[in-house]
Amino acid sequence: MSRYNVLYLTSELYPFAKVGGLADVAGTLPKVLKEQEHDIRVFLPKYKVIRDRKYNLREVIRLRDIEVPLGDQTFTVSVKSGFVPDSKVQAYFLEYKPFFDRADIYIDPKTGEGWKDDALRFALFSKAALETLKVLFWQPDLVHVNDWPGALAPYYLKTAYKDDPFFENTRSVMTIHNVAYQGSFPAEVAKDVFPETEKFDKNHPGFLDGKVNFLKAGIESADLLTTVSPTYAKEIISSKELGAGLNDVLKKKKAHLFGVLNGIDDTVWNPETDKHIAENYSVDEMDGKAACRAALIEEMGLENPENMVIGMISRLVEQKGFDLVRDAAEELLKLPVNLVILGSGQKDIQADLEKLAEDNPGRVAVKIDFDDALAHKIEAGADAFLMPSRYEPCGLNQMYSLRYGTPPIVRSTGGLADTVKEYTVKKGEGNGFLFKNAAEKDLVAAVKKATTVFKNAEAWKKLQHNGMVVDYSWSSSAKMLISVFDQAMEEAVA
Repeated sequence: MSRYNVLYLTSELYPFAKVGGLADVAGTLPKVLKEQEHDIRVFLPKYKVIRDRKYNLREVIRLRDIEVPLGDQTFTVSVKSGFVPDSKVQAYFLEYKPFFDRADIYIDPKTGEGWKDDALRFALFSKAALETLKVLFWQPDLVHVNDWPGALAPYYLKTAYKDDPFFENTRSVMTIHNVAYQGSFPAEVAKDVFPETEKFDKNHPGFLDGKVNFLKAGIESADLLTTVSPTYAKEIISSKELGAGLNDVLKKKKAHLFGVLNGIDDTVWNPETDKHIAENYSVDEMDGKAACRAALIEEMGLENPENMVIGMISRLVEQKGFDLVRDAAEELLKLPVNLVILGSGQKDIQADLEKLAEDNPGRVAVKIDFDDALAHKIEAGADAFLMPSRYEPCGLNQMYSLRYGTPPIVRSTGGLADTVKEYTVKKGEGNGFLFKNAAEKDLVAAVKKATTVFKNAEAWKKLQHNGMVVDYSWSSSAKMLISVFDQAMEEAVA
């Protein structure tokens, strides 16, 4: 197997800075690739939340005062160095306080919207990453970027650095975690992020609907593209809605787009070793799950313990199907179920769910927060896990749930369709329950079927076993990603 030098650009990385699932992926995948003997180094902004002392970050003399030309300006930045915890993965942190020393990564607390200078912030992130490599004299075989914040790096490799011998043998791979987030900005920022010599018009790779579009620039420029599940790769090409206006652009790159299912960090999400849960358990010794269930019921104030406990952990937004849950609540609560919901998101959905809990004490428990410990307790203590997403590029919680013997109830879309298979009692096959349409009656029907199977202890035990024995760790997914890297390098020399 070939060994690669890989620069991994990410705007989030657990445990340094986390907003969503990207942080979990970025915090795990580089470790796995390092264990497979690839020299992978990560690059991310040094946000205010990232403390030098906490993570033992160091100043590097030669990484001070790096000049980064961008548009018609030149920025002077510094880069600090450290390691991803519990690994030998080198991490570089772009320090430019005017852009990154802020209260939040993406959202301006005063407006509730993205920072007005996000185009410049993340253009600098991409350009500074490449300039840092030159200062380090470390030549990557591949620059692997994630979503729109790093999408200009492939574009710069094809434009600003196309004649630079340092990058002559460097190829780029971009992973699209959610095509709905594109980095779309007013056309006037083009002069700030693209070379002055380029004409910004409909033929420019970063042009879409009269605006600057970072993700499109990355799609057009990257040598290969991946997304986070095979089904999502098909959906964003075939569906205008799921392709979010880029499906025609993606269709042109179809031969260079691969669906590689995300994995989970099985050192963190493992019921045998999880320190957050009441009692550890395994597929061969399940007694501890009953203790976790009892602890969750007590902590969340649930009554009727004979009811099936359904957990939900997510952003509370319509994309995740929480409007369906809200609107179907009356019918759902006619079934023998209790609901435990953890997350935050749209203010109206938060308020409606809190009202639902207030009106149904002992049946519905809602916590508006990010609570990692409680998330583990829900995965271990719930009987089933509900993910009614309108679309889901990959999803991680359904894989956590499978590992914890908590069968998922999901809408058949994206990575949910790739990881959850309908359970049939007669054959004893499958690992969860699916419904096709984003409709209240379909959601209720799937939950009703789950409650029926739940009453059959032997069938439920088989269902749990089916989910727990499947390996959804990064080890297998990383091998698929390396095959993408192989193709990128093979095409480069073809």
